[in-house]
Amino acid sequence: MTTRWLLLICALAHPAALFAAGYELPTDGSNIIGADVHITTHYKDTLLDIAHRYSLGYEEILRANPGVDMWLPGEGTDIVLPERRILPPGPREGIVLNLPEHRLYYYPKPRRGQKPMVVTYPVSIGRMDWRSPLGETHIMAKEVNPSWYPPESIRREHAAHGDPLPRVVPPGPDNPLGAFKMRLAVGDGTYEIHGTNNPVAVGLAVTHGCIRMYPEDVAALFKMVSVGTKVLLLNEPVKTAYVDGELIIEAHPPVDDEGQTVAPELEALSHKLENLLAGKPVAIRWDLARDALQAATGMPTLIGIEATYDPTASSAPAHEASGKEP
Repeated sequence: MTTRWLLLICALAHPAALFAAGYELPTDGSNIIGADVHITTHYKDTLLDIAHRYSLGYEEILRANPGVDMWLPGEGTDIVLPERRILPPGPREGIVLNLPEHRLYYYPKPRRGQKPMVVTYPVSIGRMDWRSPLGETHIMAKEVNPSWYPPESIRREHAAHGDPLPRVVPPGPDNPLGAFKMRLAVGDGTYEIHGTNNPVAVGLAVTHGCIRMYPEDVAALFKMVSVGTKVLLLNEPVKTAYVDGELIIEAHPPVDDEGQTVAPELEALSHKLENLLAGKPVAIRWDLARDALQAATGMPTLIGIEATYDPTASSAPAHEASGKEP
């Protein structure tokens, strides 16, 4: 059972976006955190307002609420906040970015007497032709109020669309990096985690490879991490968990090596589950698994339960094992 805590972030700077989600890590070693929450809308709300307020991404809020109008959900509409998640695989340290999930996880080092925790934020990632890198790296530099020096490739792209860029964009409301930048040690160091002057797009694949965050989220993360913090970038569209006899998967739209969305594969999930279960007797509903992969809502879905085995029942006729006549 995990405990959710709420972190007050820059309330005066942005009163609409008050909370980021943090959780105590499960003490039993499981990898599921949080719980889905239901709220009721007011007539002025949009789904994107709600997403920003609760530190959720664009696609996260839409997939969790199919059929709800993005701009006019209406007064009194029930909205699901998808806050139950399966943690990404790998070490629980530093920053872990799962690109298909469009989400960042930060595992701060616990101080003496504190319980291990994770803080999680939605992010934007690289679009198809400017995909974000994968693998292990670290934060090599931090900067407040950075200037933006658009690479020549981006300047050519903007010029082709009639939107020429200067060689330097100074800090301010027109700077797409926002107020905080953390440079990653990838390639020539042009990949960054930074803020944005377009928060509506957080949670989409829209960047030139960098990782964008809500302004108040990146401000909070910037204060918590230091130069040298480990960063792991993953491509894990399907996460799995086996907790208390329940087999659960969380599926996101997968992307291939070129950054393009591809169809999920049931065979790949089967191999992943074999490694997870390691021979444990579990009754799997493959029809539910297939539906979850195809829907790719990002919501944890139950697809199997622990199976019981009665050695006497297997050798008895069917009518004897069930207690009924055939």
